[in-house]
Amino acid sequence: MPSTVKSAVILLADDDEDDVVLIRDSFQKAKLSNDLHVVEDGVELLDYLKRRGAHADPARSPRPDIILLDLNMPRMDGREALKEIKNDPQLKEIPVIILTTSQTHADILRSYQDGANCFITKPVTFQSMCEVVSTFGEYWFQIVRLPER
Repeated sequence: MPSTVKSAVILLADDDEDDVVLIRDSFQKAKLSNDLHVVEDGVELLDYLKRRGAHADPARSPRPDIILLDLNMPRMDGREALKEIKNDPQLKEIPVIILTTSQTHADILRSYQDGANCFITKPVTFQSMCEVVSTFGEYWFQIVRLPER
């Protein structure tokens, strides 16, 4: 296993401000040196990925190595956004990790059927989130080989 971890661009799509803070703080505590970008819904997620509007500048909106996607968001939810990403030949290889409060079998099954690479139910405490983020970091940045940007 490599001893150094490449810094990755992570795009978090989540409309809950408290969850965003919790996730951001968990990344810092886990000492993951990643570039975390945040969008608030599926519409903004696709704007970011397709470099439209406020996300047109690639320097400010770099292509993500991984997308963390909440299912329940306004305007366009994560279910719709996942389908669009996985049906787009230029985006479909980006790993999409569902990170949501849902625990329903239907959401889990549908997410995998629509191309999600992983499904994680959001922990509710800071300590639990830190443990999930630490394990996430070890798995996705030390074990898994991601496509080159």
